[in-house]
Amino acid sequence: MKARLNPASAAPEAYRAMVALETAIKNSGLEPSLIELVKMRASQINGCAFCLDMHSKDARAHGETEQRLYLLNAWRESPVYTDRERAALGWTEALTLVAETHAPDADYEVLTQQFSPAEQVNLTLLIGAINTWNRIAIGFRLIHPVAAVAHAKAS
Repeated sequence: MKARLNPASAAPEAYRAMVALETAIKNSGLEPSLIELVKMRASQINGCAFCLDMHSKDARAHGETEQRLYLLNAWRESPVYTDRERAALGWTEALTLVAETHAPDADYEVLTQQFSPAEQVNLTLLIGAINTWNRIAIGFRLIHPVAAVAHAKAS
């Protein structure tokens, strides 16, 4: 696989706007661990290897456990996630798959029990941003770093 282009150099102003949105989300008061779980879950749904690689490392840096990362795809069946995380993950799935789900009232109701109105907006912007990053990474075939040893074994 070969990258198609470098989006940061091809459209620097638009790219900087996305980075500014990321900064606003980071400074929004949402928990760093929650932010990374949302980014991981959306990236799983979208099949974005670049983002999964990045955000699994970021999640671990924020103290996330291997168990919770491995179970994330089956979060509904595992007791290791809090009610707040479950609400965020349900909303993440609803909005990432919005063409199919149309953001169900049931998911929104759960969200409102765990998040203030401002947090709901910040979480929704987070979900929109990671979905945009996924589309940038997948569309332009961005390649995640590959460890030399792992790459040699795969060859």
